Amino acid sequence: MASKRRIMFDPRSFLARVAEGRMVVRYHKGQAIFSQGDPADSIFYIEEGQAKVAVVSEQGKEAVVAILGAGEFFGEACLAGQHQRMETVTALQDTAVLRLERSAIIRLIHNDPAFSEMFIAHLVERTIRVEADLIDHIFNSSEKRLARLLLLLAHFGKDDSAEPIIARISQETLAEMVGTTRSRVSFFMNKFRRLGFIEYNGSIRVHSSLLNVVLHEGDKTGR
Repeated sequence: MASKRRIMFDPRSFLARVAEGRMVVRYHKGQAIFSQGDPADSIFYIEEGQAKVAVVSEQGKEAVVAILGAGEFFGEACLAGQHQRMETVTALQDTAVLRLERSAIIRLIHNDPAFSEMFIAHLVERTIRVEADLIDHIFNSSEKRLARLLLLLAHFGKDDSAEPIIARISQETLAEMVGTTRSRVSFFMNKFRRLGFIEYNGSIRVHSSLLNVVLHEGDKTGR
């Protein structure tokens, strides 16, 4: 029953009725929504588009840690006392986000049980995803990591169907997320296309057969 209530709850419609502490902002492709070191004083909800979450080391090396799409929140760490952003979030295409001040979110959590349930579920799902990503990086090959990433980006398993990846995601970005080189990503992408696991012509369509790479070890994908 709880999962059905979350599905029926429409956060976009609900948040549109928030009277104070909200603002819709539109960003062009490549524009930073916020940058590492900025004040952490608000939470964002993506209404349209996609955004890249990245962290830059002191040596200037960038690591892409997530790709976010419509219906996802980000910037939640301000609720736990974070005063400065630890990451940079950049629009991957023209993107509309709803900016909610920290005080507005706290009021919603305290006053509206339906929103509170949905938001807590979002935080738990994000935590599970982060843990799974860590395990993936520790134990799996770069080929399996890339296959899993493509399935996640295609929302595989949600609504019982895989969706095409609308945004054009560069192989450099995929390589940063997987933790390998662009040449390895290119090799595996061509392999997946040759085996019929994906259709790849700038945008990417993922087929359920790509699960073969994630579920099986060794020589099962024609290495």
